[in-house]
Amino acid sequence: MPPQPESAIDRDQRIGLQRIRDFLKVRTSYDVLPLSFRLIIFDTSLLVKKSLAILVQNGIVSAPLWDSATSTFAGLLTTSDYINLIQYYWQNPDAVKRIDQFKLNSLRDIEKAIGVSQLETASIHPLQPLYKACRHMLETRARRIPLVDIDDETGRAMVVSVVTQYRILKFVAVNVHETQLLRKPLRHLNLGTYQNLETASMETPVFDVIHQLVNFNISSVPIVNSDMVVTNVFEAVDVITLIKGANYDELNLNVGEALQKRPEDFPGIYTCSMDDRLDTIFDTIRKSRVHRLVIINENSQLVGILTLSDILEYILLEGESDDSRMS
Repeated sequence: MPPQPESAIDRDQRIGLQRIRDFLKVRTSYDVLPLSFRLIIFDTSLLVKKSLAILVQNGIVSAPLWDSATSTFAGLLTTSDYINLIQYYWQNPDAVKRIDQFKLNSLRDIEKAIGVSQLETASIHPLQPLYKACRHMLETRARRIPLVDIDDETGRAMVVSVVTQYRILKFVAVNVHETQLLRKPLRHLNLGTYQNLETASMETPVFDVIHQLVNFNISSVPIVNSDMVVTNVFEAVDVITLIKGANYDELNLNVGEALQKRPEDFPGIYTCSMDDRLDTIFDTIRKSRVHRLVIINENSQLVGILTLSDILEYILLEGESDDSRMS
């Protein structure tokens, strides 16, 4: 059979994706940074307990690490590292008494002991094309990537900032008007996760959800009732809220009790349906701080999860040849 002619909606989708890629290839990671920002960097000799207090105090969920002994960038500390630490203590209850003495430079050994991914060490030069930064994030499964420059005078590495998937996608949403061409509904796209979804209920112990986050290397777990209706989402950052005062007894709460301790300015969860399109999703990203969307049906029952990683992978790789995907 002769090839079918390209439909108008397919053509618009292809053009929209190409415009986004062209944009990412001519802009650098520097371009994404705001005019004014602050950067908090932790020395690897800092106590884990103190690092947690600083994160909470400053309302951040990650920080670059610096090894002052070698004057080198030492990776990126994220909520996953604290969750891995909790998992380690659950497996080694005798170690709890030493929790206040652990330093950040011991996290690698802890994560190696429980067999999980170790500290994120990916980085990129801030003058590299933004497209390359995005590809590097996909390859390393990182949700954020530090920008590391080299000081002209000393020749030493210098951490400039950290760029997140959200900031990149918002940058695209604000500056690439052709996102409005992405009008194919999700049900016709290879986008999102719909099988083997991890879920929990309001009665599920927080420790059980932590095990899910660690064992499946995920950042959130949808909370559903007995009819699979989505009532909330437990996020990795919710664990930080619980242990912020080094009160690890809070981890014995159930999910419902834990979610009540969220800050008053918690933005809520975002949902979409299989009929939603990327043009409207980019509009949501432009207006709101979105990290994932829970896909539901007309009865608010769980259908799937759409993460920012899914969207980033789609706009970079959809329709590309295998050689382009590997480059």
